Amino acid sequence: MSTQDNSILGLKMPTDPRWTDLASVSLEEILTDHAFCEQKATTQCISLIQRYPDKTELVNALAPIVTEEWGHFRMVWVEMKKRGYKLGRQRKDDYVNLLLQYEPKNVPGDDKLLHKLMIGAMIEARSCERFRLLSENLDDATLRTFYHKFMVSEAGHYRLFIDLAELYYPVEQVRAAWQQWLALETEILQLLLPRGDRMH
Repeated sequence: MSTQDNSILGLKMPTDPRWTDLASVSLEEILTDHAFCEQKATTQCISLIQRYPDKTELVNALAPIVTEEWGHFRMVWVEMKKRGYKLGRQRKDDYVNLLLQYEPKNVPGDDKLLHKLMIGAMIEARSCERFRLLSENLDDATLRTFYHKFMVSEAGHYRLFIDLAELYYPVEQVRAAWQQWLALETEILQLLLPRGDRMH
């Protein structure tokens, strides 16, 4: 996974290089935000299972991810405690909130799941890209290894959401929806300034 990059993930816009520089001097804030991102990822998977309990393949696929994401929160918290950091308050995630604002509201009920899976894949893909940047650019060798592991995991989650979408929808429809979300994400990133105290 050391070769994971935007072309593999499909992302159209790379993270502003200033983000990594800002993050490197705001490690406590970044780790706090990361911890809450893992909590929200856990909640997202639980929400999908609750909303689509009849989708057996989805339930089977996401049930272990719930455990994994919560385990990730615990890993981040352990790392924070080692460094004497405190878990700060959860902050608003403008990136995710803007993605959710773009979620189509007037689509057939059967297609709502497709867009929820696309949003999940997008968040995982962007997180993967950010983790790659941290794994390659932080001065702290321990955190470089730490974030390399998270990068690999997020890439797998991104792929899982795409695979689930292709299980329930025609591949052509999924690819078209993914391209639509990639374009929307580019617009969103252009609205946001790079913040070194946020993962997104």
